[in-house]
Amino acid sequence: MPDPAWTYVLIFFVVALVVASLIAIVPGIFTKKRPTPEKLEPYECGVPPTSAMLGRFPVRFYLVAMLFVVFDVEAASFYPWAVRLRDLGGFGLLEMVAFIVVLGIGYAYVWKKGGFSWR
Repeated sequence: MPDPAWTYVLIFFVVALVVASLIAIVPGIFTKKRPTPEKLEPYECGVPPTSAMLGRFPVRFYLVAMLFVVFDVEAASFYPWAVRLRDLGGFGLLEMVAFIVVLGIGYAYVWKKGGFSWR
């Protein structure tokens, strides 16, 4: 007989799977599809586009955006660590020093490769 705690976890996952499936499938079944020329435009806001898109976004734009997200999420992890620093003790301090070293190595690598320069 399985542990009752795992039974609750299994029930939670089954309910989550059913609800997610219903949320994804039911609207497609019950909605009426009425495409209009305005809805089929790539820029749907009511304002006609003034010019055609010339070329693609540079890869550098996406690189800077991804680097911002990565370093921002990693920097956000400092707050919970600072709140729990006394409870974590020396081990928590050493773990954060290792985290900062790895973060610094990544930062130095991106800087050396020119990832932060927009050019």
